[in-house]
Amino acid sequence: MSLGKWGEDTAVNYLRHAGFKIITRNYQHIFGEIDIVAIKDGTYIFIEVKTRRSVRYGHPAEAVTLRKKRQISKAALEYVTRHQLSDYPMRFDVVSVIKKPEGTEISHLESAFDAILY
Repeated sequence: MSLGKWGEDTAVNYLRHAGFKIITRNYQHIFGEIDIVAIKDGTYIFIEVKTRRSVRYGHPAEAVTLRKKRQISKAALEYVTRHQLSDYPMRFDVVSVIKKPEGTEISHLESAFDAILY
């Protein structure tokens, strides 16, 4: 199993234990991919998962660039439109997973960024 797949599986387990209902994984559209779409307390949450083996080159969340935020935002807008969810609140989270020899470290940034559509 790839490190990225393992990280997403780890993030899904973490989110489920935190009370999130996972709606879909790896939602793909021409604009980009959303790793996880979940719902909690009536809010739709579009989640980017970043997995690393260390923080040697920075924290995983730092890899969510402006370009990546744009891609996620556009794909989320398409998802919301396709599923007629415009009346529901939504947000963008980032879950970072670090697989260290001594154990796994998970960080969850809620409302990590606002939609970027330009």
